[in-house]
Amino acid sequence: MSKSLHTEGYEISTDKSRLQFDVIQGFLSQTYWSPGIPPEIVRRSAENSLCFGIYKKDTQVGYARIISDYTTFAYLADVFVLESERGKGLSKWLMETIKQHPDLQGLRRWMLITKDAHTLYSQFGFELANNPGNP
Repeated sequence: MSKSLHTEGYEISTDKSRLQFDVIQGFLSQTYWSPGIPPEIVRRSAENSLCFGIYKKDTQVGYARIISDYTTFAYLADVFVLESERGKGLSKWLMETIKQHPDLQGLRRWMLITKDAHTLYSQFGFELANNPGNP
């Protein structure tokens, strides 16, 4: 699904050639989960993941990546929408797009580790792990 999905002047695409690594690395390097992450690590992680970019015209304003075997497991990582674009429903639209992606259907388990945005993620089936040792 490298084709783009459109809504109100925004689009989501899995086309890796459109990723703007200066935007991605600039945001991620300021987060609690990857402070100071170097550009080469951001690029390598994207190369080995299914990436979703949110674009306003030709400018990247959001991102998420999936690490998966495309059969049983997917890990959601590095999700963000730039602060200037928040409050427009983009994060929900991004999550819906990810969960509907044809290559991610029928998985037995999704995983996400986060300190925040639990309300958003719970709408898409993510739950806090009370006993992570049990399936």
